[in-house]
Amino acid sequence: MSIDFGLDTFGDVTRGADDELLAPAQVLRHVVDEGALADRVGVDAFSVGEHHRADFAISAPEVMLAAIATRTSRIRLGSAVTVLSTDDPVRVFERFSTLDAVSGGRAEVTLGRGSFTESYPLFGFDLQQYEQLFEERLDLFVRLLAQTPVTWMGETRAALSNVLVHPRVEHGRLQTWVGVGGSPQSVVRAARHGLPLMLAIIGGDPARFVPYVDLFQKSLADAGRPTLPVGAHSPGHIAPTDDQARNELWPHYRDMINRIGRERGWSPIGRAQFDHDVEHGSLYVGSPDTVAAKIARTIQTLGLARFDLKYSHGGLPHDLLMRSIELYGTQVVPKVRSLISGTTGTTGER
Repeated sequence: MSIDFGLDTFGDVTRGADDELLAPAQVLRHVVDEGALADRVGVDAFSVGEHHRADFAISAPEVMLAAIATRTSRIRLGSAVTVLSTDDPVRVFERFSTLDAVSGGRAEVTLGRGSFTESYPLFGFDLQQYEQLFEERLDLFVRLLAQTPVTWMGETRAALSNVLVHPRVEHGRLQTWVGVGGSPQSVVRAARHGLPLMLAIIGGDPARFVPYVDLFQKSLADAGRPTLPVGAHSPGHIAPTDDQARNELWPHYRDMINRIGRERGWSPIGRAQFDHDVEHGSLYVGSPDTVAAKIARTIQTLGLARFDLKYSHGGLPHDLLMRSIELYGTQVVPKVRSLISGTTGTTGER
């Protein structure tokens, strides 16, 4: 079984040595260093999310990815996710086809509606059109992927008549995923458009997503389309021991979840809930052996072709993020590959 392994970050604003929050500009420079390290330790893909709020520094994923491209040679570079509903499909395609060119064919994009809604008022879009915006813009983007003249008409954007968008992707087609948080309608939509599925599994037992994978493959079959890859994105943190990983992550994860929870009306998270999610849910936290075993179970349960670890969490400092990345690439990924293949050989840097 061929599995790809990625790392994701939203550019969470981290804390420095004095425990004060760093300037977003410094966080962005750190993210470039983190992407470069991921390349060196053999990770397959590095993705950055799009947000427009004070606690996440990355609002222009393609700019960040282009910077990382200059420091890397082989790792694929993508978004997690690009909020297509409040962007223009033509501009998104142009930016990622440009990234593909400057990176030597390493660009990919994950399209979604996003789990935050701040981009709607920021860019002048109506949340009442939440579904229509994504449906229309995804339809147009899929047409652009063919790289042939496009004629298109909708209600949320100006029509196109026999337009060819530039620059063209140099080789093949731009790798495009659809990010889904758990809506059956979104799963069916991805299948209808013939795009691979990236599941955002950020809570609960990952096995609860088995019906979504089954629905995706059934929808593809019903549409006469071939089987397509399914990936998963989940949060985690790696340290030399289980206790160290949990204790390092807990205060930063707590503060991040409770800050977002206050906006959304969630109950505060406590340490018992955190430990339960580490042991039984979708938090991949612990030593390389522990995290590798849990990732391998998820891959086998869901039949994944891709697993992405969201390695940044609130104020968790840059040096701990760098160590987590190194352990992921040099120890976790080889261990997962060994577990999945059924071998028990020595693992090391790829």
